[in-house]
Amino acid sequence: MKKRIYVAYTGGTIGMKESSQGYVPVKGHLTEFIKQTPEFQRDEMPDFVIHEYQPLIDSSNMAPSDWQRIAEDIRDHYDDYDGFVVLHGTDTMAYTSSALSFMFENLTKPVIVTGSQIPLSQLRSDGQVNLLNALYIAANYPISEVGLFFNNKLFRGNRSIKAYADGFNAFDSPNMPPLLEAGINIRVIAGKVEHKPHQPLKLSAITPQPVGVIHLYPGISAELVANVIKQPVKALILRSYGVGNAPQDPELLACLKKASEQGIVIVNISQCTKGTVNMGGYATGSALSQCSVISGYDMTLEAALTKLHYLLSQGHDYHQVCHLMQQDLRGELVSG
Repeated sequence: MKKRIYVAYTGGTIGMKESSQGYVPVKGHLTEFIKQTPEFQRDEMPDFVIHEYQPLIDSSNMAPSDWQRIAEDIRDHYDDYDGFVVLHGTDTMAYTSSALSFMFENLTKPVIVTGSQIPLSQLRSDGQVNLLNALYIAANYPISEVGLFFNNKLFRGNRSIKAYADGFNAFDSPNMPPLLEAGINIRVIAGKVEHKPHQPLKLSAITPQPVGVIHLYPGISAELVANVIKQPVKALILRSYGVGNAPQDPELLACLKKASEQGIVIVNISQCTKGTVNMGGYATGSALSQCSVISGYDMTLEAALTKLHYLLSQGHDYHQVCHLMQQDLRGELVSG
């Protein structure tokens, strides 16, 4: 029997139609185009249904409530399909992929998020290749986790970043090899095609959480950080230099220490796309440890942000969140 794949079309460039105002989302346009495209009807392809969201969402407008809606959509259809493809805009695709990875536990089926840089119905679109491959891989190479497929590579969702604004190779996974690569032959690399023992799918809710992000730069003032923590934030992501270093400004460090004492979780991730945070390597990093700043190791910004949303949504206290942020929950980090 053919595998059955559920396609959640949330919006994004892939389904847009050309107009006098530029590309715009049009109800039914993507679904109708796919029905008329012979490649999607070939015998080798799985059976699939497309659920088109109304209204379609520009990914720049994505919010935690949308992550929840997508996750609940997958959960509600989980027993009826062999795999899931989420069509999504590229701007926040890595955030949604990361969020979904934390929300789902005991996945025994693939969830692949994909989209395109050029609308599917346009000449030279990358959408057809991305969608055809995502459907085929979901059916025939079921890697049971949340993945992001783009430009012939399937990445772990919570390891992905958007690295290229207007290229077909828009996404990368700087600190982990692809799960799979679709060249002339489909080659499984870091992923595992396995039949896991069936356990009930668990979906944890994510609700909006006040999380701040501070990007360090030469000359940053302690006052700027102080103004951020005056807001009702529960967590702060510090984008530091190199392996986790920050200026040894006494006022800045005192501000971070005060934030930690107030119960604000402060996670240190590097501005570098490759490598990991090691706050013990230099005095400028060790000073952060003394302020109770915790290491985010090699997590992406997208993974750190969505993981904080996930943990804070579960009602964990300060110490539990600090502990779990440094644990590998869904393959999002390598510690130590």
